[in-house]
Amino acid sequence: MVLLGVDPHKDTHTVVAVDQVGRQLDQRTVTARTQGHTELLGWATRRWAADRLWAVEDCRHVTGRLERDLLAAGERVVRVPPRLMAGARAAVRALGKSDSIDALAVARAALREPDLPTAGHDPASWEVKLLVDHREHLIAERTRTINRLRLHLHQLDPDLEHAAQRLPGASLHRITAWLAGVPASVQVGVCQELTATIQTLTVRIDQLASDLRTRVMRLAPNLLSLPGCGVLTAAKLIAETAGVARFRSEACFAMHAGVAPIPVSSGRTDRHRLCRGGNRQLNAAVHRIAITQLRLAGPGQTYYRRRRAKVTPRVRPSARSSGASPAPSTSSSNLHSSNTKRRQPQPLDRGAT
Repeated sequence: MVLLGVDPHKDTHTVVAVDQVGRQLDQRTVTARTQGHTELLGWATRRWAADRLWAVEDCRHVTGRLERDLLAAGERVVRVPPRLMAGARAAVRALGKSDSIDALAVARAALREPDLPTAGHDPASWEVKLLVDHREHLIAERTRTINRLRLHLHQLDPDLEHAAQRLPGASLHRITAWLAGVPASVQVGVCQELTATIQTLTVRIDQLASDLRTRVMRLAPNLLSLPGCGVLTAAKLIAETAGVARFRSEACFAMHAGVAPIPVSSGRTDRHRLCRGGNRQLNAAVHRIAITQLRLAGPGQTYYRRRRAKVTPRVRPSARSSGASPAPSTSSSNLHSSNTKRRQPQPLDRGAT
């Protein structure tokens, strides 16, 4: 089998081919366009007619077109997380351009990790991801616009700036009405433009949420029946999973989401901790579900109550130890200490007064 490691970039893709023991066979650099991908496929087909595996660094914002072209041609593609190449990159780092070094590190990391997730072309989850990311970008833009509006409102009327702490909402209409009634100025015009932008962004964000609800109810209605999983969390799970069928087992998906238990036992102690790797977006979505179940309902709350109900048993002295204990001494020092303890004032019961 020949494994082809790909170091992707916006303008070019560098590919290094290795054999089963990680020895470099050849390398090629092509443009990051469909024409370059066709050239890359022709080169690989001529050199190695069969049994090829493509290992692509998991940077889907620059590898999406490459993955789609490879999958459309019937090739097998796996995604390699960047953290797996850190050691290999540091070991062979050299001066100059390092694309071939990174591509070689990708290929060798794929040889070490045989259970990497395979890439799949799922148009439905891809569209959900585009909508989820677009909505998050609009929310971030609205937050920046609100912050700029609050700065100008504080200069115009500090009392009105406090109403802008709960935007968008009814306060936005109050601010719009106040700006329409004050004398016109450059700063008032800027504030009016900012309020219009906030209103437009809010309408679009609500439309995207409604569109996501329709798609989630069609693609994965069972997620919405899960306690603590709303429409936006379910959409995030669908978008970042990118087709659950590409995972070999539930354990592989748990490892990908960063929720798989990792043994950290030492000696006679049997302990586990959660995986700190994986997709952090998926991990955050699962964490939100767990926190909601912990506080409101579901198996998480039952587990939490059961753990809180556990009481550490008191250590009682055995009959042998109490019978073998020496009799209390009646020396003057012991009597003085016991009298001192009896003379200490007792705490007042404030609830009874």
